[in-house]
Amino acid sequence: MSKSAARFALACALVGLTASTAAAWVHYHLLFDPHYTSFCDVNGTFNCSQVYLSRFGTAFGIPVALLGAICFALATIVSILGIAGPASVRESVPGYLFVLSTAALAVILYLAYASVAILKTYCPLCLITYAAVIGLFLVSGAATSVPMTTLPRRAARDLRLLVASPLAIALAVLFVGGAVSTLAFFPREGSAPAEARTLSADQRSEIERYMESAPRVPIIIPAEGAKVLIVKFNDYQCPACGQSYLAYKSILAKYEAQAPGAVRMVLKDYPLNPNCNTGVGMVHSAACEAAVAVRLAREHKRGEALEEWLYTHQGEMTPASVRQAARDIGGVTDFDARFPATVELVKGDTTLGKQLGVKSTPTFFINGVKVEGMWIPQYFDQAIGYELQHPPTR
Repeated sequence: MSKSAARFALACALVGLTASTAAAWVHYHLLFDPHYTSFCDVNGTFNCSQVYLSRFGTAFGIPVALLGAICFALATIVSILGIAGPASVRESVPGYLFVLSTAALAVILYLAYASVAILKTYCPLCLITYAAVIGLFLVSGAATSVPMTTLPRRAARDLRLLVASPLAIALAVLFVGGAVSTLAFFPREGSAPAEARTLSADQRSEIERYMESAPRVPIIIPAEGAKVLIVKFNDYQCPACGQSYLAYKSILAKYEAQAPGAVRMVLKDYPLNPNCNTGVGMVHSAACEAAVAVRLAREHKRGEALEEWLYTHQGEMTPASVRQAARDIGGVTDFDARFPATVELVKGDTTLGKQLGVKSTPTFFINGVKVEGMWIPQYFDQAIGYELQHPPTR
């Protein structure tokens, strides 16, 4: 492998390592800092938080970004060998990088599909890592000059050669030790059911300080006797809205069972679609129809069933499929006739949202405390518990 090709590979690996490490850092703070806002949350379309908190953001409870950082760290070490390693090792380096980048390419193609076809949300840091993988794949493929079938034999030979080098041994120990310790000590998401996981004393104190000190926005929505009024501005085609619905459902049910009527959740529509929400770009093409469909389905006492369907079928939602679901699941037989009048009610919610400073979905107001995006369930639970113990003066 020429040194210029090796340097290009090293540059790609370092760019990918930097972006993956930053992504893992963001993911960590999203899980454990209740008022953290990611620097790469540009808008509803380019939003790292929505991607990391989706089901595609982790594998076996480990952030995908962390696994990517380990992969790029290995590619960095191999690329360095392509510049400063023995001649026989440098000859094999393109093959090693090609195998590594081919496996990584398969992963990023799947993640890119999930981002485009299912989430319809893009992570800027992820896009950088995709470019880094493609760069590694192209340069290593062009530089590979040895038959791929000889790589196992060459790898065994190169390992024997490198074992004789103290520097190579030190790099290997640092890499393996760092990878193992990072995987062992990085907090696992999904290692236990969300309701069963508990917050540390410091985390509970942080939530309490936040709820105590955060400004409260006056919202003219009746609490109907509830100590905690939660207002959610929602888009049925928004991945984070669906995730928060599924994650918070059991928490709200718990409080309803413990203290009926003490916690009230009010849903307000904020579709990210200019057809019913002026001033936003076309992000979710079926969001207006979905908001109307749920309103009409509630009249038939089937609103919750339709909500469940919408949240679990976001990847295939179109205006036509929403109309079909409204008929089949929501019992709505006059959707088109009632759409114009009902969509005006949706526009009323979006106007209220703009007055309250809503810019993205989901946005919650917990007794007037604004929460943009989705908190992990433990934080949401802790905030409700705190408000029950310290209800604001209305």
